[in-house]
Amino acid sequence: MFSIIGIVVVFGCIVAGYLMEHGNMKVLLQPAELIIIGGAALGTVLISNPVHTLKQMISGVIGVFGSSKYGTQRYVESLKMMYELLQKARKEGLVALESDIEEPEKSPLLTKYKDFVKDHHAVAFVCDTMRMAVSGGVEVFDLDQMLDADMEVHHREASDPVSGLTTMADSLPGLGIVAAVLGVVITMGALGGPPEEIGKKVAAALVGTFLGILLCYGLVGPLAARMGKMAEEEHAFLMVLRVTMIAFLKGVAPIMAVEIGRRTVPGHVRPSFAVVEAACRGAKDAPAAETPAESSADTSSGTTAAGAAAG
Repeated sequence: MFSIIGIVVVFGCIVAGYLMEHGNMKVLLQPAELIIIGGAALGTVLISNPVHTLKQMISGVIGVFGSSKYGTQRYVESLKMMYELLQKARKEGLVALESDIEEPEKSPLLTKYKDFVKDHHAVAFVCDTMRMAVSGGVEVFDLDQMLDADMEVHHREASDPVSGLTTMADSLPGLGIVAAVLGVVITMGALGGPPEEIGKKVAAALVGTFLGILLCYGLVGPLAARMGKMAEEEHAFLMVLRVTMIAFLKGVAPIMAVEIGRRTVPGHVRPSFAVVEAACRGAKDAPAAETPAESSADTSSGTTAAGAAAG
């Protein structure tokens, strides 16, 4: 949503300022210039990227216009899911997880968390790791190194479409100059004609440079930057799953492993300890945050009660 608002602000302010200076909007409508710049930019993307990267780029650009998948509620649900999974492993043994990790789409435990099941990479990340733990023969340190390599590979793949879109953005000002030069060539061919006609051709040539710079810094570049942040958000989510599983496999209790995972959640979406604990313990409603006055009252009453008990 904010991406759409941002684009509207960028183009709206430029058009508004242009009209305030009594500019003629018809002059900016140059389909030929847009075809030259846009078509050439699209061609550079096709030249420099394989098919799978192009598909990721398209899905990434579409995803930019939606909301983030990794909000506070997503982390709470994921940590609760990990708690239930690890608690089952602790009570019944790791072997009891085989039915869940072999067919996660049929697992009664995992299918309760629809957002997680839809995230195929996260499902594979968790299930493949726990499968290695169930099979045994791999030290926890080595398993952690394997997860680190897995995350690095995935992050690099997620960064490829960002790099491709950034390259496209970088090419737009140059392609705008190409369109402007072509406009100048056409203008030179019209010398000796009516001054009005020459003026229109010069204006069309300058619009090419304008469009190239605007599309670079006002549209494509920011879209690439937003896609990069989305890749970072996914990387942070996988890190939470990783540290939670590794902590459990080192012998930490499930609730404490979940707390270790919670501490690695980015600060702006990190749920509180009380909220995560309430979710893990099966509480229907997480406790509301205390106000300073309530906290002081609780502390004073607790002190009084302690004094009375001591008396």
